[in-house]
Amino acid sequence: MPRKDLTNWTPRSLPRREPMEGRTVRLEPLDAARHAAPLWQALNGHDDVWQWMFDGPYGTEAELTAAIERKQSAVDQIFYAIVPAGSGHAAGYASYLRMEPAHGVIEVGNIQLSPALQRTTAATEAMFLMARHVFEDLGYRRYEWKCNALNQPSRAAAQRLGFAFEGVFRQHMIIKGQNRDTAWFAMVDQEWPAQRARFEAWLDAENFDGEGRQRLPLASFTG
Repeated sequence: MPRKDLTNWTPRSLPRREPMEGRTVRLEPLDAARHAAPLWQALNGHDDVWQWMFDGPYGTEAELTAAIERKQSAVDQIFYAIVPAGSGHAAGYASYLRMEPAHGVIEVGNIQLSPALQRTTAATEAMFLMARHVFEDLGYRRYEWKCNALNQPSRAAAQRLGFAFEGVFRQHMIIKGQNRDTAWFAMVDQEWPAQRARFEAWLDAENFDGEGRQRLPLASFTG
């Protein structure tokens, strides 16, 4: 890749703690007072969804609420509740983290999807909205996705969403008493226009039948 002249580069702003609205989903700044109870309802009894997370599972609603309060007040991460359209209730959350405005680099992570949200249009559109905010509203250069190298569903999701695999950091972390090798993925600003086009083509209402089922998968669209 040729060298880019970044003489006039200026640091970017941090993501906004404001709602992001899509056709099938709304992202709201995470707020324990509004989101903890529905998240408990969506996640309680599904301890498997915490397998690859840094935290959890939680045994009581009070424990989950306290964790959400900590996430809500974090300064090194910005969390959003994922609220499917029509439900009015949070069914998951995700965050921006490892934010480096000076270099235009940011990561999406802490993606917690309840079983009701997994493999839905709303979940995919939530990731589209977060990427669009990073590249278009804020002007970042690089958007990252990292996961445990053993987490095959997350690795597949990253590539389905347009992130390119960049390698594995061996013995990167110790999480819940276990070694974690970390798989790295990223999308850069030059790639975003094509990625946006494929997301928009897939999200078009014509690509879904009367029951909301996709006619063609996201992988069918090249942008």
